[in-house]
Amino acid sequence: MNWDDESAYAPSPAADRLVDTVADGEDQAVEAALRPKDLGEFVGQERVREQLDLVLKAARARGATADHVLLSGAPGLGKTTLSMIIAAEMGAPIRITSGPAIQHAGDLAAILSSLTEGEVLFLDEIHRMSRPAEEMLYMAMEDFRVDVIVGKGPGATAIPLELPPFTLVGATTRAGLLPPPLRDRFGFTGHMEFYAPAELQRVVHRSARLLDVAIEAEGAAEIAGRSRGTPRIANRLLRRVRDYAQVKADGVITREIAAQALQVYEVDARGLDRLDRAVLTALLKLFGGGPVGLSTLAVAVGEERETVEEVAEPFLVREGLLARTPRGRVATPAAWAHLGLVPPGQGAAGAGQGGLFAE
Repeated sequence: MNWDDESAYAPSPAADRLVDTVADGEDQAVEAALRPKDLGEFVGQERVREQLDLVLKAARARGATADHVLLSGAPGLGKTTLSMIIAAEMGAPIRITSGPAIQHAGDLAAILSSLTEGEVLFLDEIHRMSRPAEEMLYMAMEDFRVDVIVGKGPGATAIPLELPPFTLVGATTRAGLLPPPLRDRFGFTGHMEFYAPAELQRVVHRSARLLDVAIEAEGAAEIAGRSRGTPRIANRLLRRVRDYAQVKADGVITREIAAQALQVYEVDARGLDRLDRAVLTALLKLFGGGPVGLSTLAVAVGEERETVEEVAEPFLVREGLLARTPRGRVATPAAWAHLGLVPPGQGAAGAGQGGLFAE
């Protein structure tokens, strides 16, 4: 890509990103076929897997329902997959819903009252559940009972409703937003970490086998290295490289084929896509590496402030390419090196520019 071209600063819409961690319709369909069925098949998350295995084996030995489980971590790391594995390991059905879908206490009461004994209720994005429903969940988790309010005003009455023992599996990308009373009611809490390249390579090999795709070890390593530590992204990149290999080559994914394919899809060697590079390029070439205010940076790349802050910045900060400071966003030496640019001298012009655009 020619970074002198003005179009380089205009990224594609965030929703179209190949490295987006949110699953679209195609991802959901493919993930359903690629999900491991038990803890033995599950790749990565060794500590969480070992701890969860003990919890489930102990519950089965007692003939009891498993404790409530809270899984936290970034999107695409396997929280939904683990919830399904919990149900499978316990030999129980699973009910799947999400926090945004439960806006009233009555919505939650309807779900809870229809659960069967031992059933697993998976509640995704649990931190986004409404407060009335959240307060009802306290009693349901602790006492397996809810009070259904009938009527309004002075004539309203609370009817206690007994619930069969069940296991709630809550998933959240922002554990800090959960109120302590809710967090404390989970018997087991597991934090999902980003995957190491070697673990992602195993994920890619397993997915390639299930998708009947021929792939060499070097090709899997190339895909894994660009997957941002996230299995969902690794599987998505694998499918796009598979398409390229079928059309442009003999169908076998080698290191060269994977690199050529991902260059077409604008995912570089560190997993940065066009939006990420546009943010870095604007920060480096327009503002001398910063500091620059977030709003000014967003205008420079033609995106909303929230898109830059919530979509691009987390990965750039995690990779050590960008830093947030009280004066604004600052590029690190690694950012200059990654884009092959030379940092400007510490002259008066560079110092004045940082002060001008900082928030």
